[in-house]
Amino acid sequence: MIAWMEQTDEQLYRQVRKGNRQAFATLYERWEPALYRYALHMSGNRVEAEEVAHEVFVRLIGPHLHFDERRGRLEAYLYGVARNLIRVMRRRKDSGETVEQAFVHDILGDLIRDETTAALYAALDGLPDRYRDAVVLCDLEERSYEDAARIMACPLGTVRSRLHRARLLLAAKLRPVPQGVR
Repeated sequence: MIAWMEQTDEQLYRQVRKGNRQAFATLYERWEPALYRYALHMSGNRVEAEEVAHEVFVRLIGPHLHFDERRGRLEAYLYGVARNLIRVMRRRKDSGETVEQAFVHDILGDLIRDETTAALYAALDGLPDRYRDAVVLCDLEERSYEDAARIMACPLGTVRSRLHRARLLLAAKLRPVPQGVR
């Protein structure tokens, strides 16, 4: 038997579907920290990031969503679920719905202490999802373009062009406004 940590994500997933708790624990240990960081960068909120990272794994073992190996790697599937959960949370916040009591107590202020970081997160938050994904994965998570393309399920050239466009948009948003000009 192959040691748990030596198995591929897809091998572990097949074991998870059979009810193997050790396989699930191994996948959780392998991917939860990265999914949390991704969700944190995408949302700018620790509580939401924790909720997203946890919910990805709840959905992984749930009866409704099933990963299909023929469509790609488990890594891309996990990031896709996280991305969709973040979008749902954003829509709920934008519409004024209460997401959960945990979100009411926002500890974003503990995370973002200085104005530069706050401005960066605000500018990042204003980017369209496709551009924000590219910046988070390549610049903040320091993933290769190839990894980002796999996770975003798009061609390598698309990642490069989205990242270039996103950087231009961020630079424009972060450019200081001259005194007296509004």
